[in-house]
Amino acid sequence: MSVVEQRYRAVLAVLAGATVTEVAASLGVSRQTVSGWKSRYQASGLAGLADRSRRPASCPHQASAEVEAAVCELRRKHPGWGPRRIAFV
Repeated sequence: MSVVEQRYRAVLAVLAGATVTEVAASLGVSRQTVSGWKSRYQASGLAGLADRSRRPASCPHQASAEVEAAVCELRRKHPGWGPRRIAFV
């Protein structure tokens, strides 16, 4: 049985009248996890029960593409320069 199927059965059990606590105890997960599955199922259906990426949407301190290209070019031209010299230039 796939992970989505297991989560779907847990949600169906809660919707059928079983308490979240009972379902969580039978699966060995927390009540918050089962409640989250239920909310995701109600919002998105079966697709909401699939695993989601934990990767952040953005990186606020990432350098722009232009700066990255300039640094790479400096590294190619001057392989002996370290990060302090490149930052200075």
